[in-house]
Amino acid sequence: MGTRTVRLDDESEQTLGEIQRTTGLSISEVLKRGIQAFRKDASKKASPTPFEIYRELDLGPGGYAIAPSTEVRRGVRKALRKKHRR
Repeated sequence: MGTRTVRLDDESEQTLGEIQRTTGLSISEVLKRGIQAFRKDASKKASPTPFEIYRELDLGPGGYAIAPSTEVRRGVRKALRKKHRR
């Protein structure tokens, strides 16, 4: 078991006192439960899924490909002809 020193501002100290008086729990128990509650909350928001990242990407308007990726050679030829007008 570890011992920690925690510095609280006045507002946090008041909140801790209110919780302690209301619940009758010790300061240690209130802090332990707070840490456990934070862990549960943080694990839900830990990291975005790959789909969430993809959804936020701005991929632009799209629709400007001149050939599908399976026909790269045809697309390159078409792009070169268009560029050099032959």
